[in-house]
Amino acid sequence: MTPEPTRPVRVPDLKAMKRRGEKIVMLTAYDASMARLLDRAGVDVLLVGDSLGMVIMGCETTLPVTMEAMLHHVRAVRRGARRALVVADMPFLSYQVSLEGAVRNAGRLIQEGGASAVKLEGGRPVLEVVRRLCDIGIPVMGHLGLVPQSVHKLGGFRPRARDEREAAQLLEEARELEAAGAFAIVLESIPADLARAVTASLEIPTIGIGAGPHCDGQVLVSYDIFGLYEGPRPPFVKQYARLGELMVEAARAYAEDVRQGRFPPPEEQA
Repeated sequence: MTPEPTRPVRVPDLKAMKRRGEKIVMLTAYDASMARLLDRAGVDVLLVGDSLGMVIMGCETTLPVTMEAMLHHVRAVRRGARRALVVADMPFLSYQVSLEGAVRNAGRLIQEGGASAVKLEGGRPVLEVVRRLCDIGIPVMGHLGLVPQSVHKLGGFRPRARDEREAAQLLEEARELEAAGAFAIVLESIPADLARAVTASLEIPTIGIGAGPHCDGQVLVSYDIFGLYEGPRPPFVKQYARLGELMVEAARAYAEDVRQGRFPPPEEQA
């Protein structure tokens, strides 16, 4: 059973869902209207991802996304969500510069944005940040594997942990993130067998994206699954609708009605 539709999903619910063997459903959201629809659909977690840099802002990577941009979208999603847990990505350089800066920026996403938790990328380099945020009461979701904010270092959006050394390091870093207080970890673009091993070794849930079926939950970019994003689509994405094409058709029909004088309809003669 998933949590009761009328009761908001809380951070501890995700760990309880893992213990019961219930899969966690997570999607990205960037505005109130989308958040409201996904909330109605019963999605457990709404991630206000810095992926908005690519699908909303039209950038090639997530790196240009700022704290102010994140706050703008987190506020909007918070207004639309009633049941789902709202998690906000910490954008590039919002937590890597200093511990004080990380605390301040995470606090803003919670206090000003209305998020219930934050997500940040990386393993050992961010353990001190994770530990400090958890100590002061800010729930943290980790992110290992393909970490998009390191796209230039990684040489592109490529699968990770394909060799034994990198796989062993990822497994150890997952354990370290759990020990530091993270309540869940996103595993992106890693082998399914490794994701299964990580999931089995942790008490906290794993959320997979391109990491096979053995994680405790799954997350995808909503614009990808609905066919709203016209950029490259990762091979692991399943497209559940082609809403972009429907919107183009609707806009063309509207344009034709306007040009032909069919909209607005002529007033009936008295």
